[in-house]
Amino acid sequence: MLSLATRVLNCDVPTLRTLTLSAAAGLVLTPVSLAIAQIEMLDQVVAIVDEDIILASELQERVQGVRSTMESRGVDVPEDDLLVRETLDRLILDSIQLQLADRYGVRIPDQQLDESMTRLAQRNGLSLEQFRVALEQSGQSYAVARESLRDDLAIQRVQQGNVMRNINITDQEIDNFLATEEGETLTQPEYRVVQALLSTSRNEDALVVAEKQRFVDDVLATVQSGTPFEEAVSITQPFVFSGGDLGWRKLGDIPSMFAEVVPSLSVGEVTKVRSSSGFHLVYLADAVGGERLIRQTDVRHILIKPTEVLSEEAAEALAVELKTRIGDGESFGDLARQYSDDIGSAAEGGELGWTNPGQMVPEFEAAMVSASEGEVTAPFRSEFGWHILEVKGRRDKDFSSQVRRNQVAGYIREQKYQEELDAWLRKIREEAFVDIK
Repeated sequence: MLSLATRVLNCDVPTLRTLTLSAAAGLVLTPVSLAIAQIEMLDQVVAIVDEDIILASELQERVQGVRSTMESRGVDVPEDDLLVRETLDRLILDSIQLQLADRYGVRIPDQQLDESMTRLAQRNGLSLEQFRVALEQSGQSYAVARESLRDDLAIQRVQQGNVMRNINITDQEIDNFLATEEGETLTQPEYRVVQALLSTSRNEDALVVAEKQRFVDDVLATVQSGTPFEEAVSITQPFVFSGGDLGWRKLGDIPSMFAEVVPSLSVGEVTKVRSSSGFHLVYLADAVGGERLIRQTDVRHILIKPTEVLSEEAAEALAVELKTRIGDGESFGDLARQYSDDIGSAAEGGELGWTNPGQMVPEFEAAMVSASEGEVTAPFRSEFGWHILEVKGRRDKDFSSQVRRNQVAGYIREQKYQEELDAWLRKIREEAFVDIK
């Protein structure tokens, strides 16, 4: 099990971000001696980058990490000289961006870092402590991985701040993409269907077939009354179902006998279909796209960010105080305008408007879902700081068309982001002072 965990960790630990080499495309690289990767001598400077230096030991460690990761993924490892040159250039780009982060005052609080490490562990199917142990057993330092993740998050903020402002998606671009075959394919609804078959044959006695039908109807009623589908169809007396999960499929990829009924099902619903093979129970486990109502929440919030001036404890205490003052009758909107650190909503009294499921970070989403209309929540922490929020109202809205447009906008944004990011990385590389020794 450890070897598997190690393979996964080698893919995901942020010290290995050097695999993202596409951003360096088009850069002119100065050759670096292969001897750097094989050094057995005192540390030395291999590059000066503005006000920073890159040491031979840093380069050697990163090269070894990249090689290990590529080997664990079954990817062909480039020649040593090429691997060293590309890794050095990635280190140079990281150094430039981290210096920009420092210049911009980007800080990643310890609590946000801990939460990110926890999510990283969860993606590997491990608890944080198990993740720590697995790292150490694979020869990697948890402390180093943690600080590397802090660098990654800082770089991410710098990239988003400099790149996103250059991306603009017009309604015409969305309309044009929707009119293409690619757009039509992208926005088709997808369904995850699970089916259970109780087979019959032409030679079976009519009484047996009728008994099977009654059995299927009983199981159907059991599911409709609230029993989980998997549990209901696992009943083995007096008959046994076959079948299983068909996975995520476009409507055109679903067997025709099921495609006729699936669009009419809501998520969690089940129906019966008769075919020449027997009796099928068709269960819609999940769906994306298509016609559907979305539960929206009208919400406003106050955000208090810990800073070098305002400690974590002081930020929490201020949030608690504001919650009390609202409970005593002070205006939520006035307090938001005065205290909230969310520059996007503070001037509007903390108003975020109607939000959709999944639009907010998990902690915010959970607090919003659990709050009643008119309720002001107790302070809670997210990666952005301490929040208190008020749910002003809820409604169901048909977002069929908007969902498709948002899907296309996200796709276009992703394409543009990578293009803009590559261009921005080339720009900062060209403008930086770099002296490779």
